[in-house]
Amino acid sequence: MNNPIHFTVQAQSTSGIDDSWISKAIASEINTAIPPEFGGIGGGASPEDLYALALGNCFLATFKVIASKSKLVFSTIDVGVDLIVDLNEERKLVMKSARLTVILSGVENEERAVRLLQKTPEHCMILNSVKTSLEFEYSVKP
Repeated sequence: MNNPIHFTVQAQSTSGIDDSWISKAIASEINTAIPPEFGGIGGGASPEDLYALALGNCFLATFKVIASKSKLVFSTIDVGVDLIVDLNEERKLVMKSARLTVILSGVENEERAVRLLQKTPEHCMILNSVKTSLEFEYSVKP
């Protein structure tokens, strides 16, 4: 892998908070909207949803790479993220904390799988880049 690596995304919208917009990453489009909690109409992925998805998907992708290199075979991995938006010490609204709940199933060696799950966050570039407090809960099933 050669560094730096560049990723380019795009989002475009019109004025006001009463409509949704399209966010683009490569060839994928995501209907995006301001959530009702912030006075928007909802009906699309909010920036907060996309942030939580970035956390969860980075964990999932990083684990898949680690598992592949370690020759750990599994049936499925399910990563849920519970994101809390709240005021910080300076009374600024921030992505305060996130709890990632990871369920890994179809593994033969549960102890080894847990070790690899626990190793994953330290190798995940997005998790390493955020100020959000992170908690992890792992469940491994045969």
